[in-house]
Amino acid sequence: MVDAARARKLADRIKVIVAETLELKVKDPRLGFITVTDAKVTNDLQQATVFYTVFGDDSEKADTAAALESARGVLRSEVGRQTGVRHTPTLEFVADAVP
Repeated sequence: MVDAARARKLADRIKVIVAETLELKVKDPRLGFITVTDAKVTNDLQQATVFYTVFGDDSEKADTAAALESARGVLRSEVGRQTGVRHTPTLEFVADAVP
């Protein structure tokens, strides 16, 4: 069992890695003006939920969600490379309801 503090630290690190990777490496034209707002990791470190907001209308939000799905593998491998944890958590993207 992993302590909650470690899960929180990993979540913070994942948030930064995903934001930087989206900015620097993902060149998908569907990716809108996105802000990674938060990340949560389960206590067993197997799943990470990344919360994001998109500036724009519903079609831009849908395009960004599709772009995140297609970039999931790149983002996950980058998270694994930069965190060095034994099992890289699976990434799930959730649009944050906060405007």
